[in-house]
Amino acid sequence: MDIAQISMNLSQNKLMSAVGTSMLSKSLDLAEGQAQMLAEGMNMNSPSLESLVYPTSGTSIDLRI
Repeated sequence: MDIAQISMNLSQNKLMSAVGTSMLSKSLDLAEGQAQMLAEGMNMNSPSLESLVYPTSGTSIDLRI
């Protein structure tokens, strides 16, 4: 193996490492965005789907003594 071949292989390895790091960064950004949207979707202040279907459900308690 000559010097030129070694230099080219090292350059390709450096490029592939940079591409892999960049792709990982984009994946992490996407995952963070999805996690934020999931957290916003689970906000307790918004009405639940069940309360939209049954609006009186959970508004009163029936007790017998």
